[in-house]
Amino acid sequence: MRKVVSGLFVSLDGVAQSPDQWQFAFDEEMGAALAGTLETCDTILLGRVTFTEWAGYWPTVTSGEDAGFAQWINGSPKYVVSSTLDSVDDWSNSTLVKGDLATAVKELKAGEGKDITVAGSPTLVRSLLEQDLLDELVLLIHPVVAGEGRKKLFSDNSPLKKLELVSAQPTSSGVIIATYRPTH
Repeated sequence: MRKVVSGLFVSLDGVAQSPDQWQFAFDEEMGAALAGTLETCDTILLGRVTFTEWAGYWPTVTSGEDAGFAQWINGSPKYVVSSTLDSVDDWSNSTLVKGDLATAVKELKAGEGKDITVAGSPTLVRSLLEQDLLDELVLLIHPVVAGEGRKKLFSDNSPLKKLELVSAQPTSSGVIIATYRPTH
């Protein structure tokens, strides 16, 4: 059965919103970890906000250092979880997921293919974790306090959820790549 895996940039104070504003270093080890996702996953889950932001950018990237990722994400099937969008036709290979999240994810996991990655979408990651639909959470923990009212990955009133540490790797820029699996 396929796994659902999320990889997120997060600050020491738990902020996952707008990493482009507080992520100061991107090192070789982080690149290797993200490249691993491209090799092990062939399907992408996106929340509405990430889809809306990315659909206007990634289809336009055809060269430069981001061209490889652009080719991968543009060509991969994307499932967009939203209760407010009416269409996701403006980005090829995108399907709108309406209705029950658990049913949709269970159908994807039972299907053929490699693993499923959640791209960005911290709100979706929280929902997947709360509903026991997330198999692995990879946090790239940056040595920075992002603050300034940005949204945290988990709110102060999130339900208790235990996870086990699978691996932890410090990188040359001081980021820690920590992989967790929910305990059931």
